[in-house]
Parts: sequence; C-alpha cells; structure tokens
Amino acid sequence: MKLKYISNINPATGKLIKKVKCSTEKEIDKAVANASAAQKKWAALSLAQRSKMLEACAKDFVKQKEKIGRIITDEMGKLYKSAVGETHAVAYGIRETIEQAKTALAVENLQEENLRTELHRTPLGVCAIITPWNFPVSMPESLLSPALIAGNTVVFKPSEMVPLTGKAIFDIFNKHLPKGVINLVQGADEVGNYLIHSNIDMIAFVGSQAVGKIIMKAAGDKLKRIVLELGGKDPMIVLNDADLEKAANFAVNGSLRNTGQVCVSVERIYVQEKAADKFTTLVANGVKNFKYGSGYDESVHMGPLVSERQRANVLSQVKEAVKKGAKLVTGGKAPKGNKGFFMEPTLLTNLSHKHRIMNEETFGPVVAIQKVKTEDEAVKLANDSPFGLGATVWTKNKKKGLDIARKIESGMIGVNQGIGAVSGTPWVGVKQSGYGYIGSIDGIRQFTVPRKISYKK
Repeated sequence: MKLKYISNINPATGKLIKKVKCSTEKEIDKAVANASAAQKKWAALSLAQRSKMLEACAKDFVKQKEKIGRIITDEMGKLYKSAVGETHAVAYGIRETIEQAKTALAVENLQEENLRTELHRTPLGVCAIITPWNFPVSMPESLLSPALIAGNTVVFKPSEMVPLTGKAIFDIFNKHLPKGVINLVQGADEVGNYLIHSNIDMIAFVGSQAVGKIIMKAAGDKLKRIVLELGGKDPMIVLNDADLEKAANFAVNGSLRNTGQVCVSVERIYVQEKAADKFTTLVANGVKNFKYGSGYDESVHMGPLVSERQRANVLSQVKEAVKKGAKLVTGGKAPKGNKGFFMEPTLLTNLSHKHRIMNEETFGPVVAIQKVKTEDEAVKLANDSPFGLGATVWTKNKKKGLDIARKIESGMIGVNQGIGAVSGTPWVGVKQSGYGYIGSIDGIRQFTVPRKISYKK
C-alpha cells in the first residue's frame, strides 16, 4: 500500500486529530482469514444466542453515545447533539433487526400433496462492509446488524474520513461478539480495492456512484453478492397550490441539514411559476437565518463540510452555475479568516439543467431552485437524472400529489413530507442510486441464500 497513514483532520479547525495507520495487505488477508475461521461457529449459534450478543452491543452504544458523539463531531463536523442522537438511534436499529430476523430467518415449511420442502435461509459467509462518513455510526449499523444476525462474519472498513468513529464501532461489537466475528481494516481507496478483491463472499457498500460501479465490476469477476446504496440527486416538486410556508421550511432544512451532506438531501427544486416568487422569498429568509459554526455551538444549525476537497467541489458547482446565468441570492462563499471547512448556506435561482449543480450530486449546503410551467414539466425534469433515491411532492391536492409521486422514478417518495416511511420498510434506490436495499425483512435476507430440503411425507 502506498498510503501508510490517514491524516485525520478536524474540519472545524483544519487541525490534525491523529494519524491513523492504514492496514497492510497482510493485515487485510489476516482479517479475512480470521472472519472465515470464525464464521461456521458463529452461524452454528442459535438466533437467540446471536440476538443476545447484539442486544449487549445495543446497550453499549447507548452508554457510550456522548463519547462517540464527540468523536463524530471532531472527525466530520456534525452537530454534537445530532451525533449523540445518531449514536443513540443505533440501539434502535440493532433491536429492530433482531426483531425482524425472527421472520426473515425462520424456516419455511411448504407442502404440495405428499411432497414437503423446508426452506432455510443460510448465511453467505464473509462479508466486506464499506461505509461512508456522513452518518458514520448509523450507516455501518444498517449493514453490520443484518449481516451478523444472519450468521455471517464481517470485515469492516469505515471511511478514511472517520477512522476513529469506525474504531469505536468495532470496539463495541468486538467486545460482545466471539473473536473473529467482526474485523477492522483502515485506509482509503487502496485498502478498499484490495478488500473487495480478497477471498470474501459478499460486498455491502454505501457511498458514491463511481465507487459503486468499481465494486460491481470487481464482484462480477467471481460472482460475489453485492448490496450498493449509492448517491442521489433528490428532486422536490412544488405546485402552485402547495402550502408554501411548509414547503419552504422543508426545502431549507432538507437542503442544508448536516451541511447538505446527506444522500437524500433536497438537491434540486422545481416550483411552478405562480408560486415561485413567494416560495423563493420564504426560502431566502430561511437560508439567511441558517447559522453555521462549530458542532459544539448549540446556537448553530450546521457545521463545516467534511474536508477542503468537498468544499471546493461544492463551491465550483456554485461558481459554474453563476457563470452560466444562475442567480446567487445569498451565500456562495467560504468565510474569510476561518481555518475550518465552512461554507455559507447558499441559495441559487434561475437554474436549468444546463447547470452542473442540477445534474451532479452536490453534497453541500446549497438550495437550488428552477421554475417550471406545468406539472408534467416538473415530473419530466425530476426524472431527467441517472439517480433515483428520494423525492418529494408538495400540493394541497392529495390525489394529485399521489398521482405525481407514482410517476417519479425514485425508490422513496414523500407527499407533503420527507421520505420517512412506516417502520420495517426498506431503504431503496432505483436507477443508479442503488442495487439491493437496506433495512426490513428483505434487507436481512440479502445476507443469506435460500436452501431447500425436500422429502416425501
């Protein structure tokens, strides 16, 4: 490996937190070997036994939520309150998986005349789990819990942006699970690339579209199973008859929360002409009042971007849009004299699909508004994207909203709300936003293979 250490930088200060050693090829091989050696014994345990150990992990996440919250805020800039809340919610995620597994992994007994078939859900083996930095405990948990409950063992690689958070996650699971069931490797692209080509049985990845394509190619060589949760460019459609105050509030918070670093952030807004001026004014007021600063400052609404590179990409999209005729209503700059990776909350209008910011994932604190004449035009533009993760529709006419929602090519759609759904439903993207899904009974079953045992009565 060329890269020997990760320089772990605090994005609020620009200062080095710690240099973290990258895993070598030998260390990755050992992690995979340890996972392989532990897998059969782990799978041989009853579901109740595995569940008991995972419940102990859930309790530990609650106990350590403040400690892990501080690590998250220091590593990637998330508001401390949000970081603590995310860690606490991990316990809920683990417990939900435990409960869903009772159905997902149950033996099905089928009968046809005198022929009986037992359908067993058996683990795949060793899973490589590679996760992002923007939700650095909840996203790993959403893959680790179903993989482990199903009887697989794991080699876990957190994002190189949050290595200490990844280590904290590993420490909790490793404390309560048998040796070798979970294994940790650290590093950037080289480590991830070596891991996906190693002797593993499945790859579960959350991250960018570009890396997802690389993983799919690598998996295809040996027909390894994959789950990919990739990027989004989520549209928001605002019709003339929408509750504009409610819609504007959602637009601001949906675009700017977590500094816009959310795969289901509102990234492009299509508002009908008659409502556009009032809606834009309401949004502008919200953006101007959206305060940024240190994640430990309880008065702020968002922290820094995760890195200088990420900020530079967002600023370049804004600059390109303005150069091509977009209107910069507010924001659009990095504050002077600040050593961290902060950026002003930004509002752009007069946009079209000729602008890069309406086509490429932004992952930053930008509200982007484009006027449309008709509902059909809004739907057409919403679907004019290789992404299909989330979307929202805003109208007082519920029937119309549902009709439009059914036309949108996204996996998760909200009408007059965000994409939050009933508990137990999957997190799913269509088109190039994902392959497979996360959560739910079906999400657990992705980490298994069905096997049939048939016999005469």
